Amino acid sequence: MTSTPQAEPMVPQWETLSAAELTSAVLEAAKFVHGRPRIIAIDGRSASGKSTLAETLHAEIPNSEIVHTDDIAWHAPYFGWEHLLRDGILLPLHVGADVHFQPPAWREHGRRGFITVPAGAEVVIVEGVGASSQGVAHLLDLRIWVQSDFVEAKRRGVERDVAAGINGDAEESLAFWHEWMGEELRFLESDRPWERASLIVSGTPDVPLAAGEYAYAPGPL
Repeated sequence: MTSTPQAEPMVPQWETLSAAELTSAVLEAAKFVHGRPRIIAIDGRSASGKSTLAETLHAEIPNSEIVHTDDIAWHAPYFGWEHLLRDGILLPLHVGADVHFQPPAWREHGRRGFITVPAGAEVVIVEGVGASSQGVAHLLDLRIWVQSDFVEAKRRGVERDVAAGINGDAEESLAFWHEWMGEELRFLESDRPWERASLIVSGTPDVPLAAGEYAYAPGPL
């Protein structure tokens, strides 16, 4: 039995798909658009499995690119970066241009480089908490919600941060997780991205899966 905040979708029955089958379902739902890439957003709680799903789709879809919202949100206010995603990434993609974007916080804090997507990419996958937020939802061709067990996501997230050394030791990483989750839960409760999702994928499945399989369900739309 999974632990899920009450507002988020409860899926009564999951369908099991291989990575190739899931990719086919994703591409069928995100219809081809002439002159620009199809834009697929993968949203979900922290440590839900969004990045893993994005990498799976990227490996399965030729000429695809991934944009991580963590890069856009780096040193930005909590969930105060929607305009950066819109203006720096999504609007250029909509006119078939390449993306060559450096968020302002990168310059302010000495981070070099740019977020880049070459013109001619066929699919762009935007992944992260808030990737399909209300203010940019109309610019997306498909919205996926990655459902996850609350307790397991916390275990994963803290373990990941400790291993990466990005938020200190185990105690400091746990404290940061609680601080972040306070902001994330408030944002998700207000934004409710699962209600705009066409597909739901389980990031912490409680059904038996073989290696490379995914638990999938149609979204509320």
